[in-house]
Amino acid sequence: MEEVAAGIYVRRGVDEDVTARNEDGIANIGFVVGRDSVAVIDPGGSLIDGQRLRATIRQTTRLPIRHVVMSHVHPDHIFGAAAFGEDKPQFVGHARLPRALALRGEYYRKRLEDVLGKDRAGSVVTPTMLVQDHLEIDLGGRALALTAHGIAHTDCDLSVMDRTTGTLLPADLLFVRRVPALDGSLKGWLKELGALKGVQAQRAVPGHGPTSVDWPAGVQDLERYLSTLLRETQEAITKGMDLDAAVKTVAQGERSRWKLFDDYNGHNITQAFKELEWDQ
Repeated sequence: MEEVAAGIYVRRGVDEDVTARNEDGIANIGFVVGRDSVAVIDPGGSLIDGQRLRATIRQTTRLPIRHVVMSHVHPDHIFGAAAFGEDKPQFVGHARLPRALALRGEYYRKRLEDVLGKDRAGSVVTPTMLVQDHLEIDLGGRALALTAHGIAHTDCDLSVMDRTTGTLLPADLLFVRRVPALDGSLKGWLKELGALKGVQAQRAVPGHGPTSVDWPAGVQDLERYLSTLLRETQEAITKGMDLDAAVKTVAQGERSRWKLFDDYNGHNITQAFKELEWDQ
């Protein structure tokens, strides 16, 4: 754990896809300590990952864990939630998260079990507190402002702002050094990033990448990649290029700048192509 600001602790995930060895500890996860209680900001990628996080919290403070924020539907961020069941916290998520979990949760669980085994994978935990637009949770002398975003990285992205330290926790709305994964709307993601740049924060904690970056400077690479993906996909569609050809050419100038580029860029182009071809 790194204390990136007073009372905000972050575990850096490894820049890999899930394996038995990394136990889906691939996302940045952490917690915020207030005067009266603790809020978990993403509980981890598996039951074992969540259990380790909970043990680390207990080594840091004995305050009750009253909130577990689940930033979006992807399992590397939230499948550790079951590790916090005994704390009886509020599990906090975007208003659209329950539907996303209903559609995908069991599929994700089975995929994790195939890799990690049944006893270590985790389970689907449904949020008990939903964020429709904006919501504040009070940790005692420390309020966290939660925002439910429009369709962007996914259709259920949640960000957290700690005004006490000027720290923005946007989860996977911000990727740094590891290539982003598009699972929502390319145009929507750029729109939400534009709005987030207006947030008065000193630093941000990416969902993947270093534990902290300066804000808003830390968003520049992601914004450049997504803008390139948008522009070059639109150009490919205008030229009548088919998807297979687009996958081989779009955004290749970004290749040397991102980890796992070859694993995700083709997927991102496919998603962008589906979204943008209707605009022509």
